[in-house]
Amino acid sequence: MKNGKLQVGIIGCGGIANQKHLPSLKANADLADMVAFCDLIEERAEKAATEYGAEDAKVYVDYKELLADKDIDVVHVLTPNVAHCPITVDAFAAGKHVMCEKPMAATTSDAQKMLDAWKKSGKKFTIGYQNRFRPEVQALYKSCRDDELGEIYYAEAHAIRRRGVPTWGVFPNKALQGGGPLIDIGTHALDMTLWMMDNYKPVSVTGSVFYKLGGLAQATEGNCFGAWDPETYEVEDSAFGFVKMENGATIAVKAAWAINLMESREASTTLCGTKAGAEIHSGMSYNEDELYYNCGRNGLLLDEKACSTGNVAYFSGAQNEPGALECAQWLNAILEDTEPLVKPEQAFIVTKILDAIYQSAKTGKEILF
Repeated sequence: MKNGKLQVGIIGCGGIANQKHLPSLKANADLADMVAFCDLIEERAEKAATEYGAEDAKVYVDYKELLADKDIDVVHVLTPNVAHCPITVDAFAAGKHVMCEKPMAATTSDAQKMLDAWKKSGKKFTIGYQNRFRPEVQALYKSCRDDELGEIYYAEAHAIRRRGVPTWGVFPNKALQGGGPLIDIGTHALDMTLWMMDNYKPVSVTGSVFYKLGGLAQATEGNCFGAWDPETYEVEDSAFGFVKMENGATIAVKAAWAINLMESREASTTLCGTKAGAEIHSGMSYNEDELYYNCGRNGLLLDEKACSTGNVAYFSGAQNEPGALECAQWLNAILEDTEPLVKPEQAFIVTKILDAIYQSAKTGKEILF
């Protein structure tokens, strides 16, 4: 701490750092200063330090040198997925609080190592699931906690892009990312769905993973980020899972960067309860995020739509952006010694299920926990 503010180190200065974390930390400058930046590409770290860092911010290419700085209280791990585990484990050993970008890890075994290191450290730990902070997501969560839907026994986690393959960074690199759309955007939809249901006890998973369109040059037509390179595309283009929970509830997980399907629905969930149902519609097929409730009332079936709040994602770094709200809640959890909204144990179950979908697809068998 310095001048009453947390001292934050950034590890990984690529896309997610510049799109989300750095602007969000800047929006919470009353709580924290960014004093160190690390990236394997030194110029990227220097650029981030110039644009967002404190006056005497340091730049590193070796994250272990950053962790050795005893003045740093918090680190944000914003690297490719497979690097989340070793950096997070080392950060806890160095006595830092850790915000790790989603997903928690590429595999269940890595996620377990992160959990174990956190529990030994006595520090705070959270994962970057900023969609929980969207207003319609918060509203639906409150409905679930108030039992307005009753018992939620079936749900769908939607992460479908018709053509939305990322063409930057290392997204198509299986060795660095661990997978494609399932681990990248499916993780958000599954986190939202499990959180709404407050159900973190899976007993079995069956999955299908498809490598159909990624290697086809003609399939790149219409991709919203421009044509990807079929020669270097190594991950799945779509994946689907069926999850059975201990209490009998089931969840269908749907994820795609490229699929011949009309509706692009991402960071969304469908909930079916005994009293009512609810759906969040978000993604490329929608001009705004939507929240619907459905039920029977006075002899009729009703669909009720929540009014728009008029938010625009990442517009001028506004304070009410999900990323800024997530950051404020995280920093205050450290300062006030409270629990962050996204708990490590919850993020662990997300990774466990996603990993099981991949394993089920690879073996052709149901994965039992």
